[in-house]
Amino acid sequence: MKPRIKHPSLLLALMAGVGLITPGQAPGQTFTTLHAFSGGSDGAQPLAGLVLSSNTLYGTASTGGTSQKGTVFKVNKDGKGFATLHTFTGAADGSVPYAGLVLSSNILYGTTQKGGSTGQGTVFSLALAPVNGPQLTIVRSEANVSLTWPTNATGFALQSTTNLVPRAVWTSVSQGPVVVNGQNAVTNSISGPQRFYRLSQ
Repeated sequence: MKPRIKHPSLLLALMAGVGLITPGQAPGQTFTTLHAFSGGSDGAQPLAGLVLSSNTLYGTASTGGTSQKGTVFKVNKDGKGFATLHTFTGAADGSVPYAGLVLSSNILYGTTQKGGSTGQGTVFSLALAPVNGPQLTIVRSEANVSLTWPTNATGFALQSTTNLVPRAVWTSVSQGPVVVNGQNAVTNSISGPQRFYRLSQ
């Protein structure tokens, strides 16, 4: 004896090998835009996936930034705290980051498709501030780089190095900060070898 199916639409769904789709949105689904890229200093055209660490997402935008060569950025899971961590220049640091990032300890690793000393791309690392430490922001402006961090970050000194080897030698930046818009600020000219910066206690 064949089972009786009272709803012809259910029979059609079973015969076609598909499930039923009911009108309306499934409960519990909420789409949220965490950040809309402007194509300016924040970047544009993010192509790779994100890396999640604690409450923070890290990623790259393949274009945009102050040099239009791409950026490394971070944003909290709730959409707050968006910041550009690095703007690619197309020179020694590379340009057009396509692939995703890898996070190890407090250092992000990634690649760029173009730029570098031969124009064929780079492998890069970017040291992050400690989770409980102040945020150091670095922005390039023409031939200078501007570094800013909160004025309430007492006991922290700005340091720099030219190489991020395991036993890198960090030296204190001789120029003291000035307060600009409620932030400690140091402006250095871009000359000589590439330089990395951090805040250290």
